[in-house]
Amino acid sequence: MTTRLEDTDLEGLAEKAGHELEDAPALDILRWAADTFGSRFCVTSSMEDAVVAHLASRAFPGVDVVFLDTGYHFPETIGTRDAVAAVMDVNVITLTPRQTVAEQDAEYGPRLHDRDPDLCCALRKVQPLEEGLREYDAWATGLRRDESPTRAGTPVVGWDARRRKVKISPIARWTQADVEAYVAEHGVLTNPLLMDGYPSIGCAPCTRRVLEGEDNRSGRWAGSNKTECGLHG
Repeated sequence: MTTRLEDTDLEGLAEKAGHELEDAPALDILRWAADTFGSRFCVTSSMEDAVVAHLASRAFPGVDVVFLDTGYHFPETIGTRDAVAAVMDVNVITLTPRQTVAEQDAEYGPRLHDRDPDLCCALRKVQPLEEGLREYDAWATGLRRDESPTRAGTPVVGWDARRRKVKISPIARWTQADVEAYVAEHGVLTNPLLMDGYPSIGCAPCTRRVLEGEDNRSGRWAGSNKTECGLHG
């Protein structure tokens, strides 16, 4: 495994790369990540689509693709994960929370996601991801600036201060049209729910279809002030 860099070196590297790669194609950004971090680099995927995983497989065949199985996913999401593992040149790693849904219900009461969605996300997403990323210096996400106001400032390469890691968002500058064009050109796997009124897919209890004219992420935690799960905040 590639030797880990010091935090100060990583932070400086992230800042420098963020400026130098701002206008670079997504594939070049991922090639830089592969060349810089080697096996200490991974991709995270919610299995909404496999665009970043596909891009990363071209830059770094066999790259680790980390998926969080919260225990609340739609069957279509699990099916997309399994399909990605079967057909792409990637190594899918599934992370799970410390507690099963039943164990969480026993400790906190049923439907914690309705009563305290922030705590539920912390237990079932944030904590497992932080534990799963310990062996890596850098991780890639599918964040895009056009998805929501909270993501408008997403850098293509930045510093994840909370986790002390380099955070790479190679398609940050892409639009939805860019994503759709890439999917069509390369035949990339996508979650079937994208064609069924779910432009943003999370856990089943906290995700609904989006109505015409609504923001793509308006179906996530609908009826609450929550807009992010905490993985990127």
